Amino acid sequence: MREFALYEISWSAAATADCEAVLDYISRRNPEGAQELFAQLKKQIDTLAQHPERTRIVPETMAIGLDIYRELILDPYRVVFRIRGTRVYIMGFFDGRRDLQDILFDRLARF
Repeated sequence: MREFALYEISWSAAATADCEAVLDYISRRNPEGAQELFAQLKKQIDTLAQHPERTRIVPETMAIGLDIYRELILDPYRVVFRIRGTRVYIMGFFDGRRDLQDILFDRLARF
């Protein structure tokens, strides 16, 4: 029996750029590894169309009282998203070995 999507997945421009940068970096050294990561990422992101609330709230945002951001872990990467109505908005794709606060500060400093 096939399940129907309850949520529509939307990627922000920033998240798309994050993902492209990571895949480009990996593909320069290991093209097959980049393809494998992309396939795993797509598979995991697609599961958010059914059950996005099964994931955890981002600890760094929870610490400052923001409980609207969730994350999907694809070790060592983190997919940060927000659920709003019937949409899942992918906000960022980050290397989990980096400090999320530093990444967000760098991103905000560019504006």
